[in-house]
Amino acid sequence: MKKILNILVAGLCCIITLGSCSDWFDISPKTDIKAEDLYQSENGFMSSLAGLYILMTEENSYGADMTFALLDQLVQLYDFIPEGTNSNLSVYNYTQSTSGGYNTKGRLENVWQTSYNIIANANNLLKWLDNKGEEIILDDNTRNMIRGEALAIRAYIHFDLLRGWGPMNYAGNPDVRETKCIPYRIVADKSKQPLLPASKIVENIIKDLKEAKECLSFEKETELGQGVNASIDRRYRFNYHAVNATLARVYNYAGNTSEAKTLALEVIDNCGLDIQSSNDEDPILFNEVLCGINMYQMTNFTSNYFATGDKIASKHYIEFKTIDIIFETNGSESDDMRARNSAFLRNSALQMAVTNKYAKNDKEVIPLIRLPEMYYIVCECSEGDESAYYLNLIRNRRGISSANNLKCNTAEERLAALESEYRKEFYAEGQYFYFLKSHGVTTSLVHKPEVTMTEERFVFPLPDREKEYGWTEDETDKETTEQPEN
Repeated sequence: MKKILNILVAGLCCIITLGSCSDWFDISPKTDIKAEDLYQSENGFMSSLAGLYILMTEENSYGADMTFALLDQLVQLYDFIPEGTNSNLSVYNYTQSTSGGYNTKGRLENVWQTSYNIIANANNLLKWLDNKGEEIILDDNTRNMIRGEALAIRAYIHFDLLRGWGPMNYAGNPDVRETKCIPYRIVADKSKQPLLPASKIVENIIKDLKEAKECLSFEKETELGQGVNASIDRRYRFNYHAVNATLARVYNYAGNTSEAKTLALEVIDNCGLDIQSSNDEDPILFNEVLCGINMYQMTNFTSNYFATGDKIASKHYIEFKTIDIIFETNGSESDDMRARNSAFLRNSALQMAVTNKYAKNDKEVIPLIRLPEMYYIVCECSEGDESAYYLNLIRNRRGISSANNLKCNTAEERLAALESEYRKEFYAEGQYFYFLKSHGVTTSLVHKPEVTMTEERFVFPLPDREKEYGWTEDETDKETTEQPEN
């Protein structure tokens, strides 16, 4: 799979070379020549944009670790323990690379490098769009679409870097907002960029997303569902509604409940999608996907993570008893469709199961943001009956009787209800880790009571290569004036 992606990327996108740690963002003379050839046509710009999405399917990006793999391992959503360790607690070893086991340190370093590689390529595309876009791409909407998607990708990836390497409980603890955490790269070169305070990162993300939204405003009336005025293909890209949804996610993270609620409601009312009540033929719930990336020949790749038959015990399985705890069920079947056999492939002999989200994924889509999150954001940003309405609407559509509706009369009730729903709804999608961290939940995990999440486990350390070749605190005074403005 990786070989196929490399070939495709080489043909589609002007890739910034990664020959050594010190030149992560170096653009070689040969690459510049190829770029000049590539950006001589509209197809060249479109191919470069497509290349960004292909890079996002890499294993060290949203093709595994930034969605269903590492992030969900960190919150113990699998009972599988990899060969090379005998403890699920070793996943929290952020300081030592290992040849076996989880190798969390090495994987986090690769996530960091891959993420900034994609960002650098987005910046390179934006640079060429500034230089030659109007000359080559005559249609305003096409040109705005490319710019909007590139900006959205840059913002989206920076936000997940912030959610990983940034502080815990950003909205609830104002003291952490000035914590320096990651660079925000807006230049397509190898210049050193400073670690910025989390508040500045949020500001830059919102700025990029607002510009992306404006660029994509021409498709504001285009729905994403199945109707006459709908576009299924745009759900594999950062479309107008997906950018709005991402903005709602960011504002909610930052504690701006008014903006978050307004945008989430706008997505709910206008995107053209609806909450499903069955996952029989669609475990990933594609008809709720606002934005997802397409992974070519997905099952060939994801079989490395979710196996069937006797091999199930060697992959990312979950035990039946853990399913019962996570999904608050009793036995192999449940009223909640998220815990039924349509959602999990079960091996009764071994009492193990694997999610069907990627094993039976006809659309070959990895979700980046889905519609239910908008309902949860409105729930979080509301009170009382209104809050409970948006939460229970999802639960009822998933098959849970209204007799079991939850209340959200207090902040504590609302947080507990949302924590339970994020755990169920986004199983194998990576969002549960971010929910716990952003709300500062440092209690033991309900499904793994021996594991307590702590600030040290939530906040990823800077990679050694970033500290060695990137920005360091002792360089701040002597080099600040030399840095491009962010």
